[in-house]
Amino acid sequence: MTTFRDALAAGPLVLDGGMSNELEAQGHDLSGILWSARLLRDAPEAITAVHRAYFAAGAQVAITAGYQATYDGFGRLGISRTETTALLRRSVSLAREAAEAAASEGGGRRWVAASVGPYGAMLADGSEYRGDYGLSVAELTRFHRPRLEALAEAAPDVFAVETIPDLREAEAVLTALDGLGIPAWLSYSIRGTTTSAGQPLTEAFALARSSDAVVATGVNCAPAADAAAALALNTGLPGVVYPNGGGVWDSGTRSWLGAQDEIADLAPSWLAAGAALVGGCCRVGPAEIKELADRLDAAPTGH
Repeated sequence: MTTFRDALAAGPLVLDGGMSNELEAQGHDLSGILWSARLLRDAPEAITAVHRAYFAAGAQVAITAGYQATYDGFGRLGISRTETTALLRRSVSLAREAAEAAASEGGGRRWVAASVGPYGAMLADGSEYRGDYGLSVAELTRFHRPRLEALAEAAPDVFAVETIPDLREAEAVLTALDGLGIPAWLSYSIRGTTTSAGQPLTEAFALARSSDAVVATGVNCAPAADAAAALALNTGLPGVVYPNGGGVWDSGTRSWLGAQDEIADLAPSWLAAGAALVGGCCRVGPAEIKELADRLDAAPTGH
């Protein structure tokens, strides 16, 4: 049976785009601290619909809606550990349902990546773009391990360890991945050619290479124009890149300001820098993913 590692080696694979922007486009209010993870309990069918829309646009990999789904975060709202475990597993099953439906309609197998967001995502204060939590590696490992175990029981094809801001948290997640038997990609939030916390990306990518579980490393939720230079610092592993769609986030109005980037135009530079997983993050929707998929399909290295 073909594994995700096999598919990655035959890449590039097209990732999906932003979950939250599509849910908001459907009219869902994501203003609470759980963001899109709230809908795992309140409107799971809406999440499935977003996955289906991205697959229809040409995505081959769905990233689940569990970015902010954690025991600590749900617990603060009175959601029990038992229910949290069920919701974490549901994040995978919803994507799997959409993947199997899309595959039955043609175009080959689709893959499910279980989102593993940083500790800062649970805080809902933007600290995933700073990384200064004041926690030790051991404390961060204890935070991540139970969630990873719950997600692993739902059998995703790969973990999407994403928007990691610094090396301390990366080390913690890599430790927490030990023994779970599921591959992972590790992507960082960045500032130019450093992590958001200011460490050199060369060190960040070297740390990713130290884990047998990691099959790709790169950047996400970053300015699209910065992605190629960042990826060029990665050696020894396939690259993963899914940047934002452009503009600046205004936390006051909870909206994006400024023009969007044409991520499909930038994709050839990402492939040249070693990317094997390519998609979009915030402000990237099915229309942009379709354009990206069409561009990769027409490229000599594409499918």
